Amino acid sequence: SRVTKWINVQELVLDNCRSNEGKIEGLSGEFVNLEFLSLINVGLTSVLNLPKLPKLKKLELSDNRISGGLDVLAEKLPNLTHLNLSGNKLKDISTLEPLKKLDSLKSLDLFNCEVTNLNDYRESVFKLLPQLTYLDGYDQEDKEASDSDAEVDGVDEEDEEGEVY
Repeated sequence: SRVTKWINVQELVLDNCRSNEGKIEGLSGEFVNLEFLSLINVGLTSVLNLPKLPKLKKLELSDNRISGGLDVLAEKLPNLTHLNLSGNKLKDISTLEPLKKLDSLKSLDLFNCEVTNLNDYRESVFKLLPQLTYLDGYDQEDKEASDSDAEVDGVDEEDEEGEVY
């Protein structure tokens, strides 16, 4: 049946596909084992129509037009660990408040969002989201995430001693 076709898919990249009223054609809850989903530059203004993906760990949403409504993420993606919202229309810390419910969230990227221009931006986000380890690739002590932590694809190519600072 059609459902079994998607059951083993773990990674899905739909970058630059057009969304229609917040829906991405072909993206549905049938992808029950999906762990990585990339929706870069698909014209999304809202995450409301994302399907429920219980196993999803990493979600790439950069370069869309999302300005809020993040409360559905905890309900639909309860096991999310990495969220990239860079290049969206997020302006206030309060918009990020619903992410508190994502207990497993370790890494959040907000590059090129207006919220990053606020005073005490990093401090405020870490305070709001105590479960977070990395914000924009750095932890609270400004230590850079190792590749495996920060990179959405999780591929660690260089050995740790070989890093250049």
